[in-house]
Amino acid sequence: MLNLARPDVLSRLQRGVSEVFPHNPDAKKSDENLWQWVQEINRPLRVKLGIDPTGAEVHLGHSIVLRKLRAFQDAGHTAVLIMGNFTAQIGDPTGKSEVRPQLSAEQVAANVASYLDQVRPILDFATPGRLEICYNATWLESLNLSKIGQLLATMTVGQMLAKEGFAERYHQGQPVYLHEFLYPLMQGYDSVAIQSDLELGGTDQKFNIAVGRDLQRHFQLPPQFGLLMPILPGTDGVQKMSKSLGNYVGLGEDAISMYSKLEKVPDAVIDQYFELLTNLPLEQLPADPRQKQKLLAKEVVTQYHGEEIAHQTQAELEAIVLSGVSQNSELIPEFSLGAISLPVKFFYILGLTPICTNSSEARRQIQGGGVRLDGEKITNVDWQIQAIEDLLGKVVQVGKKKFIRFTP
Repeated sequence: MLNLARPDVLSRLQRGVSEVFPHNPDAKKSDENLWQWVQEINRPLRVKLGIDPTGAEVHLGHSIVLRKLRAFQDAGHTAVLIMGNFTAQIGDPTGKSEVRPQLSAEQVAANVASYLDQVRPILDFATPGRLEICYNATWLESLNLSKIGQLLATMTVGQMLAKEGFAERYHQGQPVYLHEFLYPLMQGYDSVAIQSDLELGGTDQKFNIAVGRDLQRHFQLPPQFGLLMPILPGTDGVQKMSKSLGNYVGLGEDAISMYSKLEKVPDAVIDQYFELLTNLPLEQLPADPRQKQKLLAKEVVTQYHGEEIAHQTQAELEAIVLSGVSQNSELIPEFSLGAISLPVKFFYILGLTPICTNSSEARRQIQGGGVRLDGEKITNVDWQIQAIEDLLGKVVQVGKKKFIRFTP
């Protein structure tokens, strides 16, 4: 049963939305006003979200549209999650200054499995009728040349070159390949195949979603609405969240790493984090900036690790700050020394752990006095580890809140 009559349900659907299109707030017709339609329609909407598994890790920036998809599920609608196991082999050119590398079917399959595992805490996988998981290779692999020609005939080269990224690359003399033109058409054809009523995406996906509307009209189907969500700033508060920039929080990260990153989110973006990553009432947030950071960290860790682990993580980290490393903490992530060939300098081992990006950073941290082993500061940057027993079971700390326990 649809439960949109409750104002709080509609409020959650509208929370944080950047744009809905088409949208005429004074429209009497439901095909021009999404919010009017969802309150009047007597069937579940088919709400589409396409994910191209071009990598194995999902971060909080990706979670924004997934959380909105969950809000529609909770309102009684059907989430149609399309795993782009075909389009991922082409690669979305949106926002890219160069052509994406094409992935093999095996790489894509591994990424799909990883994605689905990581999004389970967000979506409702259990309630019948609330989730359909589709793979676009199901319909795209069977398209013959005649059908592909028909798709290509729906757009002009000029329309394609108007897409963000294409025009820039073209004018800079960088190659734009014909297979990249197929990407928005194939993603748009997904909307035809599943007959979506509404497609979700980031603000950078407006072109692709609009193509889906055009193709639905071409195939004599009612055109979908588009709902765009903001792009989440990274933990640096400046650039968009990205694994390549190192300013991200992965959904699969351990509780301590996740909490440590989130409790340092800059004041300038923390309200946006609350709006997009939580359901907490924004008017009831603490006034104190430090308390807001701690609340954000605990709330997000609760979503992915559970309330008990979140509470324990917060208590452990506060205790660590006050009195040093707790050797018995079960929350400290582990790093196996089994693949390390000895003897080797300690900074090299440290550079292989998740708490340092590389051995150069590890050297700098030691030189700056920011590395401790079981609470003792390491001062010799050239310290050489002769035997595994020198490190086994010990906790290394980088800065105030990065920890790793060495295991066999």
